[in-house]
Amino acid sequence: MNDYQIAWNLMKKVFPILDDSFTFGQATDDGSLLKNEFYQCVESSKTLNSGRIVQDLLVSKIEQRLRNEMVPEFWSYFKRSENDNKGFKQFYNAVKSLYDCFKQLDHVITKLDMFKQATQLGDLIYNENNTHDALKLILKATLLSQLNLEYQVVVMNFYETALKMEDTEEDDGQCIICLQESKHCNCLHLFQETNRKLGDMSLLEPLVGQTLTNLIYTYIHAHIQKICKDSFDSSFIVILEKWLQTVVINWLRKIYCYDTSSSNNEVVVGMFDKKLTNYLYNCYTKIRIDQLFNIIIEYPESLPALEDLRLCLPRTELKPLLTKKLQKAMETRLLHPGVSTPDVLTAYVAAIRSLRILDPTGLLLETVTQPVHQYLRSREDTVRCVVSSLTEEGPNDLAEELIRGEIVQVDENTPVDEDGENWETWVPDPIDTSPSKSSAYRRTSDIISMLVNVYGSKELFVNEYRTLLADRLLTQYSCDTEKEIRYLELLKLRFGDSQLHYCEVMLKDIADSKRINQHIKQDPEYSESDIPMSAMIVSAQFWPPFKEEKLELHARLVTQMEGYTSAFETLKGSRTLCWKNHLGVVDLEIELADRTLNLSVSPVQATIMMHFQDKNVWELQELSKLMQCPPTVLRRKIGFWQSHGILVETKPDVFCIQEDLENKDNNIQEDIFVEDYESESAMASAQDQREEELQTFWSYIVGMLMNLDTLPLERIHQMLKMFAFQGPTIECNLQELKVFLDRKVREHQLIYSNGYYKLPK
Repeated sequence: MNDYQIAWNLMKKVFPILDDSFTFGQATDDGSLLKNEFYQCVESSKTLNSGRIVQDLLVSKIEQRLRNEMVPEFWSYFKRSENDNKGFKQFYNAVKSLYDCFKQLDHVITKLDMFKQATQLGDLIYNENNTHDALKLILKATLLSQLNLEYQVVVMNFYETALKMEDTEEDDGQCIICLQESKHCNCLHLFQETNRKLGDMSLLEPLVGQTLTNLIYTYIHAHIQKICKDSFDSSFIVILEKWLQTVVINWLRKIYCYDTSSSNNEVVVGMFDKKLTNYLYNCYTKIRIDQLFNIIIEYPESLPALEDLRLCLPRTELKPLLTKKLQKAMETRLLHPGVSTPDVLTAYVAAIRSLRILDPTGLLLETVTQPVHQYLRSREDTVRCVVSSLTEEGPNDLAEELIRGEIVQVDENTPVDEDGENWETWVPDPIDTSPSKSSAYRRTSDIISMLVNVYGSKELFVNEYRTLLADRLLTQYSCDTEKEIRYLELLKLRFGDSQLHYCEVMLKDIADSKRINQHIKQDPEYSESDIPMSAMIVSAQFWPPFKEEKLELHARLVTQMEGYTSAFETLKGSRTLCWKNHLGVVDLEIELADRTLNLSVSPVQATIMMHFQDKNVWELQELSKLMQCPPTVLRRKIGFWQSHGILVETKPDVFCIQEDLENKDNNIQEDIFVEDYESESAMASAQDQREEELQTFWSYIVGMLMNLDTLPLERIHQMLKMFAFQGPTIECNLQELKVFLDRKVREHQLIYSNGYYKLPK
């Protein structure tokens, strides 16, 4: 036996792993190896200069054993299980098997360390200063080179089960893994033992780190969804922060703090704490952003959710996402023909109040509600709905705003008094704020100011209120003038006295009318005969235009009205009355053979019945000519009496009185269109009023062109602003004026040439 053979046999005694017959799990020397054999091995290596060869052989053998035996055995445990809780045992057994083999290898490495020191061998293993670190590096590389495709499922089952156990450990019930009572359960110890072993092998982060992160993210998201879904009336951010610390972070501490002597583990947990706290805020904020439209609709009950969102937004970078998603939600759920204008306005007011909580600067509100502005501007009934809401009874957002009494701000460039602002709490606008917009205006403008700014004109809202007020006064004859005066005073605080002077005159006309009626009825020369009459006397130049309808009243009514006019002229001297025959209400008592009816109807309907009192049967054309009312309109008015079973159409276009209802089912037509006169407005439509105003402007335009011959569009507009846009009229903008003048050109009332307008010769 030569020296090399003797040295090799010594090596196999000192390092049994070099012997092919060695198997993991068999006992190795633990002090029984004689020191002289180790030193003989060292001396032999020195003599043969084979220290480097021994190290390389040993490392190669370790890699071979890891690659062919240890790692395949470890991955053999990773088979998909239908029972998630079984995955807990799978992973525990896999780590235990690998760790047992690793400890034997670590023992070999310890002896290799001693051998290197004795032989003064300074060669590094894979550039690692510590041979134990080199072993961990070899183990990690070999393990990851043979990754099992389904290993993440088993790892996920192991940690998910443990996390569920952590989240429910306060419950004194069964363990969800071993199904024993919690106080007799050893599963938590097995979980901590597994993590300690993975940490000892430096495999904790490489093998389970990403799976662990994904699990925690999913678990946090599911928990937030579970407790916060569709619940807006409670604050959850403090509860979630506490849950994150007591459950998730404590659980992570059990995973990473396996070595209490190392401070590095606490550093890792601290990094996780910051990372998961940020994720918690991001996740909660995203969920609330997805629910934000519903949160806004449910304001003020949803105020706690808004406060949470206000706290979270600065800690995230999700403000652009909020803006984008909320705009999209408003466009798809609010800004379409299926939603009524009052509902759009209600949502808009709620959005104003909600978004001011999220962003007091008003920038977010301005950005998000811009599409709502444009949409409201496109709806013809927006102004009417706003004004109606301002003055209607009952709890109402806009009515509450009106009571606050702040002045309406229209022009954004108008300086705002900021003396009342606390400079100590002032914060600058965000960097993405447009410099052309006044930040003071955003912060101070109220809801009514923002609604007025949809159109940019106080006059439009004042005119609409004037029309609605006139309508109420003319159709509701028992109108509460004290209530109207109260609303008027509130509106004057908002829009100014001069804007609402005409409305003051209208309310004064109502009080004057009552007094004049009383004087006339006390006049001995005035006789009411069998038709008592009261008139509402209005100052025409202060009221909006009335709806015009031709109607010739019954002779008895005409006679009574002439008597009333004479009495008025006697009372007022040079002033007289111009009657609107189609407006008003008539109280009728109709006596028929089998019944008596008391009804309040419009003058045209009363005139119809008075003519049927003179003659039982009328042809439609004949009655139409007598009343100066178009046949189509008259037929619609007669439908009211048909619906009450008083008139019946005996043959086409021939009507007669039905004295009794013995054959009611045969005679009354259920499908007759019934016109409710109370639902009709006494005022001209907005389009008709605007057309009348434009015609007033036309008289000014004709005068200008007669004096100056030719004028461009801009010059005409400037002169109209100086002379025509006075009183309760809405200014005509340049585009509207151009459309009007172009129409006059098409009607050959104007000539347009080279940018100038002139009258035809």
